[in-house]
This record gives sequence, C-alpha cells and structure tokens, in this order.
Amino acid sequence: MAAVAWGRCLPRVWLRRSAGPGCGRHYRAALCTELKQPLAIEEVASRPVRPHEVRVDVHFCGVNFADILVCRGQYQEKPQLPFTPGMEFSGTVLETGAAVSTMKEGDRVIGVSGFNGMAEECIIDQKTLWQIPERVPLREAATLPVSYVTAILALEHRARTRPGETVLVTAAAGATGLAVIDVATNVLQAKVIAAAGSEEKCRLAMQRGAQSIVNYSQGSLKEAVRKLVGSGGVNVVIDTVGGDVFLEALRSLAWEGRIVVVGFAGGTIASMPANLLLLKNVSAMGLYWGRYKEQDFPVFSRILSSALQYCQQRRIQPHIGAVFKLEEVNDAFLHVRRRKSTGKVG
Repeated sequence: MAAVAWGRCLPRVWLRRSAGPGCGRHYRAALCTELKQPLAIEEVASRPVRPHEVRVDVHFCGVNFADILVCRGQYQEKPQLPFTPGMEFSGTVLETGAAVSTMKEGDRVIGVSGFNGMAEECIIDQKTLWQIPERVPLREAATLPVSYVTAILALEHRARTRPGETVLVTAAAGATGLAVIDVATNVLQAKVIAAAGSEEKCRLAMQRGAQSIVNYSQGSLKEAVRKLVGSGGVNVVIDTVGGDVFLEALRSLAWEGRIVVVGFAGGTIASMPANLLLLKNVSAMGLYWGRYKEQDFPVFSRILSSALQYCQQRRIQPHIGAVFKLEEVNDAFLHVRRRKSTGKVG
C-alpha cells in the first residue's frame, strides 16, 4: 500500500454487512461527513444503474489504512465530502446495466471501488469487477484486491523474484506482509525472512510460512539478517515500513539485489544514499498499487485474476484476523490505529 501510514503493520479490517435485503429504495452506508471525525451510519437513497454499471450487494469490505488516512484528509486522493470509504469488497450482483455483458444477477464478485465500498450496496463499472471462482469463499475473496495484488506486483512484476531466492519482508505480520510471505513461499518457491516488531508477530509470520524471523525492536535488522544469511545478503526486500528499517534492509541486499518500496508505516520517508545502489549494483523501485489500476489496467487485472486462480488452487491461503459489522466501522478503525490487528481483520 502506498499510503503514508501509522504503525508498522498496515493491517486490514473486514466489515461484514448485516442480513437484510440487498436492493431497495435505501441502503445503509458508512459516511465521512467531516474529516478527522467518526463515521456515521446513514440511510442512503439508491440510484439507477447506468448502462455499463453493476449494482452489488456488498457482503465484505476491507478497511485499509488508506481508508483511515482519507477520512483524516491525509491521503493522496481527497474525495469531496460527504463520501463513503472502502477500496475493495466482495458480494453478489443485484442488477446490471443495459450494456453489461460480463456479469449477471446472482454472480459472486469482488470489486475495486476507489472509495465507496463500506455500504450495503455499491454501484460500480463492470470493468472493475471480477467473478469469484466457485471454490473461493466471499470473505476470502475480499482479501485479494489490495494486499495480494500488492504482493504479486511487488514480487513478480517489479522484483522479478526467482525460485530459491531469499526475500526479506518488513512489517511481516500485517496484511501485505503476510500476503508477501504466502506468495513468495507457496507460489514462487522463494525463502522468506520475516521482520516484525514483536515476538507475537514474528511467531505468526513463522506460522504462515516464513523460514526465518527477525524482531527489529530488539536490535539492528542488518546484523540480524547477516547472522541468518552471511555477508552475501538477501536477493529481494519488500518494505512497507520506511525510515531506518528501510535503510537497514537496503544495506542487507546481495549483489544485484532489488528492494521494493510499498509504503511508510513507520511514518518516516528515508533519504537514500545513492552510493548504496552503486556498490552492489542493486535496484530500488517503488510500488503504488492504485496507480496500476489507473495507468496500466491490463497488468492490474491480470495480477488480480492470478490471485483468484492461486486462491482457487489453494496455493495461497489468506489470513483473516477478525470481522466487524458495518455499524462497528469506528471500532474497526480504532482497532487498526491501535495496531491490534495482524493480517486481515474482518
């Protein structure tokens, strides 16, 4: 996730809608009516779908750290008030526009919605919906658009990770970190060193497939990695923390290693000495999830389709930590801000 975020986990919370009719004259939505204030749950009038749009009965919606930031006016995108946050969701199709040819009523779908998913229904362009394979549950599918697409983009598309290479992932117990561990280990057959800020989070990362763990609250990340792999270093770093953790991870790279900047959960954007790139011929690159959706949609769509396929094949198994109801959205936000969550929370 490319947000300037608080904490080191970039965790994700999932909102589950209460039982009830999917489409009527009104539906409930979480509304940000004033920045830096609690969200309100209000009745919203339904509108007609346009020719290329689909109305979806939302079952699960992710709470990304970006949702919290946008509700505080601290995100790159600044929607006009009032707005409904929520970047990713899963549900079933209620209605399709006259020109829609890819979906039909009753289809199970995941959607990438910008900021309007935290509601009982969502109207969205058909091109940003993907059908969910039969063997993939709705809740599991809803974990894929942000964290798993980020992980696959970072590992496959940007870093070109190869089987047998060693990957160091920071904030390893967060949603993105656990997705990186899952994809690197179970899809790419890479070896993973998971770095996190507590013993509990390190244990979770190990349980989810990491071969080695480092608790960077207990000392130098660089020295801990050196003890694990020697002076040669790691081939790939996926960093969501920034600051000193980023610089130590950069110094841990092997010859022709690659580091991918995903976010700044530690709150500090590091200034990088360029000589660190030169000495080992390493590459530093960025990954802004949302820009792929806007600038290179075919790549974004292909990666999300790959994530769905991996999930159907059980090659990846998303970790969901908790689930909140729609009316508990402010509790969900607080849960994330206090860094209580690991992986997906729903």
